[in-house]
Amino acid sequence: MAYQVLARKWRPKSFSELVGQTHVLRALINALDEDRLHHAYLFTGTRGVGKTTIARIIAKSLNCEQGVSSTPCGECSACVEIDEGRFVDLIEVDAASRTKVDDTRELLDNVQYAPTRGRYKVYLIDEVHMLSTSSFNALLKTLEEPPPHVKFLLATTDPQKLPATVLSRCLQFNLKQMPPEAIVAHHEHILGAEGIEYETQALKHIARAAEGSMRDSLSLLDQAIAFGHGRVRSDDVVSMLGFISRDHIERILQALAAQNSEQVMQAIAQLAEMAPDFVTVFNELIATLHQMALAKRVAEAVDDSLMDRERLLELAAGFSEEDIQLYYQMAITGKRDLPLLPEPRQGLEMTLLRMLAFRPSEWDGEVDAKKPSAALKPEAPAPQPEPAPVAVASGPPENPAEPEPEPEPEPEPEPEPEPEEVPARSDTAMSWDETVTRLALSPLALQLAKNTRLLSQEGDELVLALSHNLEPLMTPANIEALGQGVSELWARPCRVRVELQSEVQETPALHEEQVHDAEHQALLDSIKRDPFIKDLEDKFQAHVNLDAIRMIEQKP
Repeated sequence: MAYQVLARKWRPKSFSELVGQTHVLRALINALDEDRLHHAYLFTGTRGVGKTTIARIIAKSLNCEQGVSSTPCGECSACVEIDEGRFVDLIEVDAASRTKVDDTRELLDNVQYAPTRGRYKVYLIDEVHMLSTSSFNALLKTLEEPPPHVKFLLATTDPQKLPATVLSRCLQFNLKQMPPEAIVAHHEHILGAEGIEYETQALKHIARAAEGSMRDSLSLLDQAIAFGHGRVRSDDVVSMLGFISRDHIERILQALAAQNSEQVMQAIAQLAEMAPDFVTVFNELIATLHQMALAKRVAEAVDDSLMDRERLLELAAGFSEEDIQLYYQMAITGKRDLPLLPEPRQGLEMTLLRMLAFRPSEWDGEVDAKKPSAALKPEAPAPQPEPAPVAVASGPPENPAEPEPEPEPEPEPEPEPEPEEVPARSDTAMSWDETVTRLALSPLALQLAKNTRLLSQEGDELVLALSHNLEPLMTPANIEALGQGVSELWARPCRVRVELQSEVQETPALHEEQVHDAEHQALLDSIKRDPFIKDLEDKFQAHVNLDAIRMIEQKP
């Protein structure tokens, strides 16, 4: 017997076998069981979501020899012939190939005749929006008042192209796209029944590629089985679909978190060796940033179809919410600009360099806004030398009646404001601060160290406190790396244990932020007092945008 593709072999033959579309099935089942049938139904939705499948099940429900119901027997001659596509009273029409008005008139000429075998004559018109205007006009009268033995089942992927006169004569049901979870569950059921080995991650890749179409997903599943010699494996599916490995995206984002331009370019070079479709690369980057944004705000909404949930949470911990939102928008803009570029790789490189350049706090590892720095302000003009005194001849003044003018009193300089004081810290916190600043760790492990407070030191064990909202940083790999870094720095073995608390104060990160805020405020105050700035404001009615002023420190 010839091989039958999965999309046909596993096509639902009853309402109970359908996946999803419960909002449509409920109305149809009630109508069939209560004998409240309309003469025309319109099913809309994207490809492969079950429009014609539901229409055929309705045809069976109407013509089953056991009677009209929502549960056709599937065994009588009418049910079997409908399943096999040879039931004489089910007239299936592809409107895309029969658009002429003559075709429609020929079709409608037979409407008046009674069914040959069944209880109802059912007209199933697929892609009905492809009919011409004349064909719709010919169909209207029959569609509005068909004979009692005729039912019309219309299906379309583009209901916007249907005339309002047709829409008003039909009961319309909009079928939804299949959620990836439903597709994966259905594939697991099919592969279990077929006795085929599979990896769940491979099915998730297929579900994403199908874009909500169950039929497309089954076609891809067929292809994956053939590609993998009878097994469905994740690596094979990624290769088959042209997806890029998640490791490449993860490597790029880790380098971005570390603000390391060289590592970013190396990651792009490794990716380019795979000759990827850069539109797909942008799609993967955008999808990952979206999931990272969810991880920062609503962790329970994270979808683990992209990558392992723990890996995603750990990756998101290396970025602020503001940075993720900025990078997401930049990635969308970079994807949009791809058609304008001579080389797609340039688009990815420039997008990532833009992310590095426009990060508010750092750029390329050379600028750090949280370190002590010099103010970025215009240089005050050099003081002009006072004119030399002019010698005059001695003797009485020319006009003795006029007294000499008294010198005007110079205004007293404004008192210098006291710099904002940084809150006092305990000796323990200061010691831990100094340790953290000297550690050589990966970006994520360093983030863990910066956000902890030293609770106690007992022998070779350090007990650190971490806030609950930063729990994703507390991975075994980060804790081990932190312990190893402290051991190397202190030149003696050291183990690290991290405890979660509701809120942790006196961490190196908080102290760094307090110092930065104090220095930044002192910078703004000095700019406000600058006489050159005041002179510009007075003469030109200018205004200094203090929000745009940042501090930088140049590397020696």
